[in-house]
Amino acid sequence: MASATPRSMTAGARNILRSNDSASLWNYTVAPGWSMKEAEILRKALMKFGVGNWSKIIESNCLVGKTNAQMNLQTQRMLGQQSTAEFAGLHIDPRVIGQKNSLIQGDHIRRKNGCIVNTGAKLSRDEIRRRVAENKELYELTEEEWSAIELPLPDDPQLLLEAKRSEKIRLELELKNVQRQIAMLRKSGRKGETDSSDSPRTEMESDEREEMIEDQPSGKRPRIEEIL
Repeated sequence: MASATPRSMTAGARNILRSNDSASLWNYTVAPGWSMKEAEILRKALMKFGVGNWSKIIESNCLVGKTNAQMNLQTQRMLGQQSTAEFAGLHIDPRVIGQKNSLIQGDHIRRKNGCIVNTGAKLSRDEIRRRVAENKELYELTEEEWSAIELPLPDDPQLLLEAKRSEKIRLELELKNVQRQIAMLRKSGRKGETDSSDSPRTEMESDEREEMIEDQPSGKRPRIEEIL
């Protein structure tokens, strides 16, 4: 989605937006549960570890308590587009892509939360690989640049422990909720099977009653009320 950048620019000027750039510089929005400070840490983590390398970011402890899904959502906002596949594994500054995507206009462009939404057909694996290679050539930082990036660590190990405990509790509650929903669905399914099997049995029992009445001599036929 992002347009090409002139190759005449130096790597740093081409691939990183710095704090002393234009005051009118495009800026991304933060997803619910994110502060701008946390979003900037994620931006640096993406440059250092690569887009989508959530496990490395989590291991670095620079964003304590953030999940894969939360980081992916905020990455989309920084890139300004819903799809991240064409940047998978690349050491890029997401704001560079986001600024370019913000300039794309047209009747065919749909946005949600500032992100260009996928509207066309799903990309093939070959097309994704082609785009990754193209974006690597255009936007990836040099190893010297991304390896030198330093990420903040939690100030207090106790805060890290408490955050991990809170995350564990949240996941346990989420698991219980899913288990409860599954149990309700299973119970509903069993009830439906029971209801459907009751009707034929009732009809059969009614037929048997009629046969019993017909088999009795006319003078000895019991009253229907007695059988019922």
